[in-house]
Amino acid sequence: MRDQGIDHDDMAEADLRTRRGVFRAVAFRDPVDGHEHLALVRGDVGGREDVLVRMHSECMTGDIFGATRCECGDQLGAALDAVAREGAGVLVYLRGHEGRGIGLVAKIRTHVLQDDQGLDTVDSATAIGLPVDVRDYGPAARVLRHLGVRSVRLLSNNPDKVRALEAYGMAVSARVPLLVPVSDDNIRYLTAKRDRLGHDLPQLDTLTAGEVRG
Repeated sequence: MRDQGIDHDDMAEADLRTRRGVFRAVAFRDPVDGHEHLALVRGDVGGREDVLVRMHSECMTGDIFGATRCECGDQLGAALDAVAREGAGVLVYLRGHEGRGIGLVAKIRTHVLQDDQGLDTVDSATAIGLPVDVRDYGPAARVLRHLGVRSVRLLSNNPDKVRALEAYGMAVSARVPLLVPVSDDNIRYLTAKRDRLGHDLPQLDTLTAGEVRG
């Protein structure tokens, strides 16, 4: 897939002090989708192979407000912890990915259908005439190339993310699981992601009756 680079005029970098230490914050406006995204970089990743990388899709309800319907907020924290432990890695926070790309208003509408009609995360999207997943990972590939990353170990439970990143010419040497605890609030969502979307979630397979807690 042909791709283009990020213009330096559409980028800004600065140190970002967090509870997990200092990251290099690389903000950039993607030349294709027009969104402003953010890469948090720990350590020296330029010219390196097998860099630990998380492509995290924006989820306002989970990432900011701690919603427990999904695992997004927990995964964001776990990914930052993993990169901090590694000492070198990148978390790319992708804007415009809310609700797997359908947007915030539509996502909240799907929540109503899930609560009132018992639809899962897939059927609730198609019920309002929207696709299940329209996310594009080109911005992540472009910023990783800008950073000089040669290949990645991708923090993800979704095999489709590996294929999507490779389609933009970024080599993926391994997929590293990013599992979160199962609760009464998220089990329907996680089960749908496993059974309908092909996510690798072995923590669901080992559950027995009475083990799920809120």
